[in-house]
Formats: sequence, C-alpha cells, structure tokens
Amino acid sequence: MQKLPPQYNAIALPLVLTMLMTIVVSGISTVMALGFAGGWQVMWCKAWLLSWAIAFPTMVFVLPVARRLVARVVEPPRA
Repeated sequence: MQKLPPQYNAIALPLVLTMLMTIVVSGISTVMALGFAGGWQVMWCKAWLLSWAIAFPTMVFVLPVARRLVARVVEPPRA
C-alpha cells in the first residue's frame, strides 16, 4: 500500500484520532443513556456522526495550539 506524503499528516492524524475518540465516547454515552435497548446501535451511529463532524474540524485547528502549549512545559527529546 502506498503511503501519503508527509504534508498530509496535519489532516490524517486529527482524522484518525477524532474517529477513534468519538466512536468510543459516543458509544459509552449512548449505552449509559439508553442501555442496550433495541435500536441503540442506530442511536450510537447518529451520535458518533454528529460528534465526529464537530470534533474533526475542531481538532484540525486546536491541535497546533495544543502542541505549542505542551512545548512550553515539556522539554524536547534529546537526540
């Protein structure tokens, strides 16, 4: 499989991270609210799609800010 060029990292990382994060969080929230009643999977999917649609663009803009903030308090790795 051919890999994407390095410049796509700024989009690929938030894409994968938000997909994994929101599917877990929305799943937990859905089960906590509804239990495993009939149709919980459909509600989980709807909750996931909405939360991902908000989380992905937010992460694209917030991730660089978070990296700069962390760089202020964490020393860079030594070579």
